[in-house]
Amino acid sequence: MMYPFMTFPDNTEITHSSIFEESGVEKIRVYIERPDENGFINATCVLPEYSWENNGFSQNEIKNFQNLIEKSAHVIYKFAKQGGFGNAANF
Repeated sequence: MMYPFMTFPDNTEITHSSIFEESGVEKIRVYIERPDENGFINATCVLPEYSWENNGFSQNEIKNFQNLIEKSAHVIYKFAKQGGFGNAANF
């Protein structure tokens, strides 16, 4: 399942997956996507190790996204456990 997390004025969207377990560790995939003239550029960050797959964002943008995700990881985990922002807001 994918859950919306944040949208920026330039139409960059951040979404995240449900929690999944891998080798006994709870993980989440955070997806970042922005439209461009050829379709979309995107990146994926896997928590908690912050491993990145990048297809088009600059290194400075990735650095800024990582900083944002690091500061928001606890919230992303909470939302993922509760079925996304919409469900978490109902508590």
